[in-house]
Amino acid sequence: MAQNHLLIIDALNLIRRVHAVQLNQSNDPVAQISATRETIKHAVRKLLSITAPTHVVAVFDAEQTGWRHDIYPEYKANRKPMPESLQQALTLIQDDLWALNVDSLLTEQDEADDLIATLATKMSAQQQQVTIISTDKGYCQLLTPYIKIRDYFNKRWLDQAFINDKFGIQPQQLVDYWALVGISGSHLAGVAGIGPKTATQLLTQHGNLDAIYTSEALKPKLREKLDTHKDMAYMTQQLAQLKIDIPLGFNLKDLRYQP
Repeated sequence: MAQNHLLIIDALNLIRRVHAVQLNQSNDPVAQISATRETIKHAVRKLLSITAPTHVVAVFDAEQTGWRHDIYPEYKANRKPMPESLQQALTLIQDDLWALNVDSLLTEQDEADDLIATLATKMSAQQQQVTIISTDKGYCQLLTPYIKIRDYFNKRWLDQAFINDKFGIQPQQLVDYWALVGISGSHLAGVAGIGPKTATQLLTQHGNLDAIYTSEALKPKLREKLDTHKDMAYMTQQLAQLKIDIPLGFNLKDLRYQP
């Protein structure tokens, strides 16, 4: 099988960060959008040049809420809404991407991270290379020898070495780690009173969340914290887990990159 390389751009992750920088450069919304568009075009050209993909797609979130909000209405409740001027400019940015031969994938009901996870996992299962462009550490749960994650802004790979350094656990343990410590950016509390150090120790000793909860060897104080916040721990686990079975409705050949 010929080796394919799919470049997946987490579009709003890139766009919102670029735009946030422009907010500090100018008070004029028109100038902000113009500079945002130029910066994104430059970034995408650079990414295409560096990664040399055979296939590429920019994935955009749906505007309405998805399954995570249905389970937990407070999900991402503390996230700032997108500025109106940027919201209106998204179709222009998609046109800019199209001019660079990068197709945009938009969905009405799914979150971008679930779509990206599904795409990446399907490729990895076929031993095909994937590079995800995002600062979102949530994708690190997907890491395999075929899936790489690039933080464009900090110029670093979110790889096994990064996970070891930051969390001290394996990529497949990350969802259970977040179940314990919570995810502040998504308004998910996890287990109140359990911090990163304790979470890492528990997962190193027990392996996963279920094993921690069934352990007879926990200190009474820790057991009390875990039991008190058990529902939130398992809800956080459920919401942090990326879906990898979203119906895609297109083939890889539709994403072929023609430089």
